[in-house]
Amino acid sequence: MNFPRIEEKSMIRSTMQRVPLSLNHLLERAGRLYAESEIVSRLPDKSLARHRFADFYRRARQLASALQAAGLRKGDRVATLCWNHHAHLECYFGIPAAGGVMHTLNLRLAAEEIAWIANHARDRFLVVDDILLPLYEQLRAQAPFERVIVFPFSRAAVAPGYTDYEAFLAAAPAQFEYAPHEEDDPVAMCYTSGTTGRPKGVVYSHRSTVLHTLMANQPDHWGLGAGDSVMPVTPMFHANSWGVPYGCVMIGARLVFPGPHLHPEDLLALMHAERPKFVLGVPTIWLTMLQLLESQPETYRLPPGMRMLVGGAPVPEAMIRAYARHGAEIRHGWGMTEMSPVGTISYLKPELQGAGEDERFRRFAMAGVPVPLLDLRIVGEAGTELPWDGKQVGEVQVRGAFITGSYHEVPQDPDKFTADGWLRTGDVASLDTHGYLRITDRTKDLVKSGGEWISSVDMENLLMAHPAVQEAAVIAV
Repeated sequence: MNFPRIEEKSMIRSTMQRVPLSLNHLLERAGRLYAESEIVSRLPDKSLARHRFADFYRRARQLASALQAAGLRKGDRVATLCWNHHAHLECYFGIPAAGGVMHTLNLRLAAEEIAWIANHARDRFLVVDDILLPLYEQLRAQAPFERVIVFPFSRAAVAPGYTDYEAFLAAAPAQFEYAPHEEDDPVAMCYTSGTTGRPKGVVYSHRSTVLHTLMANQPDHWGLGAGDSVMPVTPMFHANSWGVPYGCVMIGARLVFPGPHLHPEDLLALMHAERPKFVLGVPTIWLTMLQLLESQPETYRLPPGMRMLVGGAPVPEAMIRAYARHGAEIRHGWGMTEMSPVGTISYLKPELQGAGEDERFRRFAMAGVPVPLLDLRIVGEAGTELPWDGKQVGEVQVRGAFITGSYHEVPQDPDKFTADGWLRTGDVASLDTHGYLRITDRTKDLVKSGGEWISSVDMENLLMAHPAVQEAAVIAV
């Protein structure tokens, strides 16, 4: 058989289709495949509102259609000032579907700081819960939104002068087409207060969001399935609730939103009523709940078999052990707004499955193993990369497909980004031979005594291991 002669310089090209990654695909998938999955929202009066994914799909598209009819242009920012509930989820997908950029405002900041952030982002429209209108009134003179759309979270009539969210959706044109986009077009933005000076904006794209969603839901990470029930206690304005809403929509997992009711008693009542398999939140929430579980075991208990994803701050080993006694598994994660935000997840690698109890809990208390699609290195004071020996500590630096390369309308800062394109996280840590990251401090919090660096995180964990200590903070003086 004679084969055609191949030139040495000939190039082979991929035969794969070039289809842009799109958040709209996740919305379409949810509406078509998981129409019967449920979204539960706790209302201000503590009653529960129930919607199907079919409702969510229809309403998110209605929101997009209404925004386009209201004059939203591609790239316009639409701010949200909302608690965790079904309408906020509609904003997550409806605003990008219209070509806009969803900007979640942190309702826990001072009014003047929220106004500064909204102005810096150039937010055009605002979606706000009716129960948060008193907060909005404090900033309205400083942040003149073109249109304010009020979600009647309390089911009360919307005051004159505002656009009623439900009426806005009901009046949406029936015909809707997704705004054309490229995969690098923006879909959402969050501002981080984790840097010096004013908060800085991070802008996420279709591509970065879809890749982060696919990565985070790997079996050793969240490992969510269509049959799971998920309760995000992490606010939807905090790094987009760690990206969990996107993951749940992608695979059809049931969502249970706690609304504004975040006291431990309220969360426990909702857990028992709705039986989520998976909950997520910062350590402070779970430390407060643990105090309730330990002090009143005859009154308060956890539903069996829950998994808890905890992040936002180091997790004391004592807390992980305590929740294990109450039948819950804690999975610790590390990341930041600039990282979409998940960077590591703690789980036991195969070679450690036979480890003893103490070693297992020690591993669970670490920040965990770097996630796929993320490069991570530890850099010492001399500017060189340190070995993975579990001993030498330095600054954590990262790069990857869902890591920001700059801040929104802020000059490039060498204190935040290296010359070769890595994000300087400001966290100090070591990596061991198994690839586990152990955060020891923030660069700004390092304590030095007798010529030696001392980990404030290690000292805090030791203090919190004492039964009389609920929380601890170590500072240099």
